[in-house]
Amino acid sequence: MLGGLGDIAKMGALLKQAMEMKGRIEEARAELAKMEIEVSVGPDPVTVRMNGGMEVLSLKISPELFAMGPEMVESMTQAAMNKAVQTVQARIAEKLGPMAGEMNIPGLT
Repeated sequence: MLGGLGDIAKMGALLKQAMEMKGRIEEARAELAKMEIEVSVGPDPVTVRMNGGMEVLSLKISPELFAMGPEMVESMTQAAMNKAVQTVQARIAEKLGPMAGEMNIPGLT
Protein backbone atom coordinates (compact mmCIF):
# COMPACT_ATOMS: atom_id res chain seq x y z
CA MET A 1 0.00 0.00 0.00
CA LEU A 2 2.81 2.42 0.79
CA GLY A 3 4.28 1.81 -2.64
CA GLY A 4 1.01 3.01 -4.15
CA LEU A 5 1.10 6.19 -2.09
CA GLY A 6 4.70 6.75 -3.13
CA ASP A 7 3.69 6.53 -6.77
CA ILE A 8 0.92 9.08 -6.19
CA ALA A 9 3.42 11.42 -4.53
CA LYS A 10 5.78 11.03 -7.48
CA MET A 11 2.95 11.81 -9.90
CA GLY A 12 2.04 14.91 -7.90
CA ALA A 13 5.64 16.10 -7.99
CA LEU A 14 5.76 15.46 -11.72
CA LEU A 15 2.56 17.44 -12.28
CA LYS A 16 3.93 20.31 -10.18
CA GLN A 17 7.13 20.30 -12.24
CA ALA A 18 5.09 20.30 -15.46
CA MET A 19 3.03 23.30 -14.31
CA GLU A 20 6.18 25.21 -13.36
CA MET A 21 7.69 24.38 -16.73
CA LYS A 22 4.54 25.56 -18.51
CA GLY A 23 4.78 28.89 -16.73
CA ARG A 24 8.44 29.31 -17.64
CA ILE A 25 7.73 28.45 -21.28
CA GLU A 26 4.89 30.99 -21.42
CA GLU A 27 7.20 33.66 -19.95
CA ALA A 28 9.90 32.78 -22.48
CA ARG A 29 7.43 32.94 -25.38
CA ALA A 30 6.20 36.36 -24.26
CA GLU A 31 9.79 37.57 -24.06
CA LEU A 32 10.59 36.12 -27.49
CA ALA A 33 7.52 37.76 -29.02
CA LYS A 34 8.95 41.15 -28.00
CA MET A 35 12.36 40.33 -29.48
CA GLU A 36 13.35 42.05 -32.70
CA ILE A 37 16.33 41.25 -34.90
CA GLU A 38 17.74 43.05 -37.89
CA VAL A 39 19.96 41.44 -40.50
CA SER A 40 21.55 42.76 -43.66
CA VAL A 41 23.14 41.00 -46.61
CA GLY A 42 25.17 42.28 -49.52
CA PRO A 43 27.34 45.29 -50.29
CA ASP A 44 24.22 47.13 -51.50
CA PRO A 45 22.24 45.76 -48.63
CA VAL A 46 18.86 44.25 -48.19
CA THR A 47 17.88 44.66 -44.54
CA VAL A 48 15.13 42.68 -42.80
CA ARG A 49 13.75 43.41 -39.35
CA MET A 50 11.76 40.55 -37.82
CA ASN A 51 10.20 39.80 -34.44
CA GLY A 52 10.23 36.61 -32.39
CA GLY A 53 6.91 35.59 -33.92
CA MET A 54 8.67 35.51 -37.30
CA GLU A 55 6.69 38.47 -38.59
CA VAL A 56 8.57 40.76 -40.95
CA LEU A 57 8.48 44.24 -39.43
CA SER A 58 10.37 45.97 -42.22
CA LEU A 59 12.21 45.26 -45.44
CA LYS A 60 14.65 47.79 -46.88
CA ILE A 61 16.34 47.39 -50.25
CA SER A 62 19.22 49.62 -51.23
CA PRO A 63 18.26 51.62 -54.34
CA GLU A 64 21.63 50.75 -55.91
CA LEU A 65 20.64 47.08 -55.89
CA PHE A 66 17.87 47.71 -58.41
CA ALA A 67 20.45 48.66 -61.03
CA MET A 68 21.74 45.05 -60.87
CA GLY A 69 18.47 43.65 -62.18
CA PRO A 70 15.45 41.85 -60.77
CA GLU A 71 17.23 38.52 -60.34
CA MET A 72 19.79 40.11 -58.01
CA VAL A 73 17.07 41.91 -56.02
CA GLU A 74 15.15 38.63 -55.65
CA SER A 75 18.27 36.68 -54.68
CA MET A 76 19.43 39.21 -52.09
CA THR A 77 15.92 39.56 -50.64
CA GLN A 78 15.61 35.80 -50.33
CA ALA A 79 19.03 35.59 -48.65
CA ALA A 80 18.14 38.34 -46.17
CA MET A 81 14.79 36.73 -45.32
CA ASN A 82 16.40 33.33 -44.80
CA LYS A 83 19.10 34.85 -42.60
CA ALA A 84 16.46 36.63 -40.50
CA VAL A 85 14.44 33.43 -40.03
CA GLN A 86 17.57 31.47 -39.09
CA THR A 87 18.58 34.13 -36.58
CA VAL A 88 15.16 34.12 -34.92
CA GLN A 89 15.10 30.31 -34.84
CA ALA A 90 18.54 30.27 -33.22
CA ARG A 91 17.42 32.72 -30.53
CA ILE A 92 14.31 30.64 -29.86
CA ALA A 93 16.42 27.49 -29.56
CA GLU A 94 18.79 29.28 -27.17
CA LYS A 95 15.87 30.34 -24.99
CA LEU A 96 13.67 27.23 -25.10
CA GLY A 97 16.30 24.54 -25.72
CA PRO A 98 17.48 24.27 -22.11
CA MET A 99 13.87 23.88 -20.97
CA ALA A 100 13.36 20.94 -23.33
CA GLY A 101 16.49 19.36 -21.85
CA GLU A 102 15.11 19.72 -18.34
CA MET A 103 12.01 17.79 -19.36
CA ASN A 104 14.16 15.00 -20.83
CA ILE A 105 11.77 14.26 -23.66
CA PRO A 106 13.26 11.96 -26.30
CA GLY A 107 13.59 13.71 -29.62
CA LEU A 108 13.64 17.22 -28.09
CA THR A 109 16.90 16.91 -26.19
